[in-house]
Amino acid sequence: MATDSWALAVDEQEAAAESLSNLHLKEEKIKPDTNGAVVKTNANAEKTDEEEKEDRAAQSLLNKLIRSNLVDNTNQVEVLQRDPNSPLYSVKSFEELRLPQNLIAQSQSGTGKTAAFVLAMLSQVEPANKYPQCLCLSPTYELALQTGKVIEQMGKFYPELKLAYAVRGNKLERGQKISEQIVIGTPGTVLDWCSKLKFIDPKKIKVFVLDEADVMIATQGHQDQSIRIQRMLPRNCQMLLFSATFEDSVWKFAQKVVPDPNVIKLKREEETLDTIKQYYVLCSSRDEKFQALCNLYGAITIAQAMIFCHTRKTASWLAAELSKEGHQVALLSGEMMVEQRAAVIERFREGKEKVLVTTNVCARGIDVEQVSVVINFDLPVDKDGNPDNETYLHRIGRTGRFGKRGLAVNMVDSKHSMNILNRIQEHFNKKIERLDTDDLDEIEKIAN
Repeated sequence: MATDSWALAVDEQEAAAESLSNLHLKEEKIKPDTNGAVVKTNANAEKTDEEEKEDRAAQSLLNKLIRSNLVDNTNQVEVLQRDPNSPLYSVKSFEELRLPQNLIAQSQSGTGKTAAFVLAMLSQVEPANKYPQCLCLSPTYELALQTGKVIEQMGKFYPELKLAYAVRGNKLERGQKISEQIVIGTPGTVLDWCSKLKFIDPKKIKVFVLDEADVMIATQGHQDQSIRIQRMLPRNCQMLLFSATFEDSVWKFAQKVVPDPNVIKLKREEETLDTIKQYYVLCSSRDEKFQALCNLYGAITIAQAMIFCHTRKTASWLAAELSKEGHQVALLSGEMMVEQRAAVIERFREGKEKVLVTTNVCARGIDVEQVSVVINFDLPVDKDGNPDNETYLHRIGRTGRFGKRGLAVNMVDSKHSMNILNRIQEHFNKKIERLDTDDLDEIEKIAN
């Protein structure tokens, strides 16, 4: 992201933070507008975290913006094609791989997929040939720009190499042929450039990359457009497909796009609850939950905390109340622009705010070493009101990382939420102890 837009996003967050301490909520909902100012909307427009779960493209872009280095993953690469004749079966060097080969690759966000396919494209390009030789599909304009930045960075010692963006809004004269060797774009525009407008001769493409396949198939029309583009390419074109997840739908799509593939998969690190102490606090109202939270802060030293709420309305109210109590609070929710969210997370990482109040937009992928406590102000449930065990795991997995012991506190305010908690205990087979936040000695014990 450009430096000036990053600085602007930080300014917007500061503006929102300043106005936070002056908020008084009754039946209204707080919502930062695009300029970071705080506006009020009708409480009836309130959404649950299930309803505002991020679309995959936004979540992927957020991960790219906040990721400063590669994920440290100790898991073995799993070769899904066990055929002894496969080049991946027993090779010990790159030379033995007999590249280029068609490839389907899956690994979690932050493991270097983009660098892998950019390297593949750069290695196949003939800079002297002034026509497109490598084609990369991205699900959105923003993700295409992010990948383009990586191509520019990795190809900076290749001055004769040029990159074109096939995205909506990039208008070219009809009948014009483009001279850039690498084209990156979204499926609809790339399809137009290849077929209707004839800007690209697909028969000259040597490397075809389909990035973010799991995001691609979640977007209306992208799957069919991608398959149509692939069918225009020559038989000897190298096909590469990358995905962060590997559900059945992604696998079926991958098999349509990549013929005779080698398949490699990097297992996701399993998050564990073994290093996290879990407690619950019985309360009878939202105000009691807030008082329990204050008692917790009054009794133990908390480096940084993440507090998860079920709705934007609750998150806004809680952020305002904590701010009144003198806490440095950051607020994160789904209506913020992705760049704004990235700026909020970066400030939290840097310790400029000590408390991050959020809905589900922040449950995954954020590693902040100083987070010592995670609080479920509301327990995570799915749209049917059942326990969302996966979200619970991702939420409290924000603490107890980097080999440290973490603390998770769950607020229980009804028979229903007690039932949810019991079912979460059963699912993970881990006892969640009761904590009396009115007993300072008891709170101090859990911190030791």
